Amino acid sequence: MGRRGITLLVLAGLLIPPLAGPPAATAADTLVPGGRPDVGAAVARGAAPAVPFGSRPRPYAEGVITPSGSPAALDRRVVAHYEDWKSAFVRRDCGNGWYQILSPDADHPYVAEAQGYGMVIAATMAGADPDARRIFDGLVKWTIDHPSSVDPDLLAAEQDADCRSVDGGDSATDGDMDVAYGLLLADRQWGSEGTYDYRDLAVRHIAAIKRGEVDPDTHLLRLGDWSGSGDRYRQVSRTSDWMAGHFRAFRGATGDPAWDIVRDAHQTLIAVLQSTYAPGTGLLPDFVVDTHTTPRPAPGEILEGPDDGAYGWNACRTPWRIGDDAVTGGDVRSLAAARKLDAWIREKTGGDPAMIGTGYRLDGTRISAGESAAYVAPFAVAAMTNPGSQGWLDALWRRMSATPVDPSGYFSASIQLQVMITVSGNRWVP
Repeated sequence: MGRRGITLLVLAGLLIPPLAGPPAATAADTLVPGGRPDVGAAVARGAAPAVPFGSRPRPYAEGVITPSGSPAALDRRVVAHYEDWKSAFVRRDCGNGWYQILSPDADHPYVAEAQGYGMVIAATMAGADPDARRIFDGLVKWTIDHPSSVDPDLLAAEQDADCRSVDGGDSATDGDMDVAYGLLLADRQWGSEGTYDYRDLAVRHIAAIKRGEVDPDTHLLRLGDWSGSGDRYRQVSRTSDWMAGHFRAFRGATGDPAWDIVRDAHQTLIAVLQSTYAPGTGLLPDFVVDTHTTPRPAPGEILEGPDDGAYGWNACRTPWRIGDDAVTGGDVRSLAAARKLDAWIREKTGGDPAMIGTGYRLDGTRISAGESAAYVAPFAVAAMTNPGSQGWLDALWRRMSATPVDPSGYFSASIQLQVMITVSGNRWVP
């Protein structure tokens, strides 16, 4: 029930030719005081995006670096990767006005995690892609029409080739986090006066996350709405779900101070895990157990495999998630956690991104051969937090730019695309 496994393929680091690419997006539209997009103005213009891709309306935190080169050149590379990603994974396979993000390397053709990624990406790429809102609304319809069997305000985690929910139809927290966040982005981009009231849907989704996927005692995220009080997985949390920037956005959208408590609980635990179990690396485990007593890395298989307590296919996203909060918000705890990861990986690899492995013990011992963008790309966001990592960040950007979209691997391609959006300066928090 709700055991979310995924089979992942390794991306090769192949070179692609220089891009002629589309031009950079237009400058930012009108902002209200504080730098927030003027949604009313966007609606008056016929729902033009308030934050078109490339506009960079909000500067990153002081001291944050981006790759060398012009913003226009960085944007062209992101747009090219986006077009390849869109061609490979954006689908309309089952009619009904639905769009879906295909997940060929997951347990099922469609998973909540992929739909959440798609919603965040589509809303962010508005202005570069004239179809962005159409795709987004099709994904919204998908989430509405595939409710969790436990809480209908959440998204069922997995669907089969006929677009029917399977495996009990319950939720997965990471997908729900990005669905809610994507809806907030859409409200800022287009307003909520169209086919869907994005803001209302977002607030409802956030409320459902709070009641079904946040433990009321520890304030930590559960695995899904299925891991309730009587479930042995109640005391398990997945570190890749810990999206501090999302918590910040949820607090702003709802005014609910509970999200400050949730954010603090996760940041406190990140610091404890780094200092206690990974003092030399800063690495986080895929899963944390005993969250109600003394949280610790999973001692063995708890959900997916014998290395559930290592830095694997879940935790590989944590430098990206932690780094995103650091670069967009400047939070001192996120900055400290990201810089610890950056310092370790730069030394471990000798500044060569090709040396980043696909799995590590928390002490830094490599446990898997091969290379994947899912592991390489997230460290680029961590590198942005350290002014001394300019050369390393440039090397990571070149590596990402030379890594094409593999149509058999949505997971790595989707992570790399979202990292490239952040690293190019185009990440903004609704």
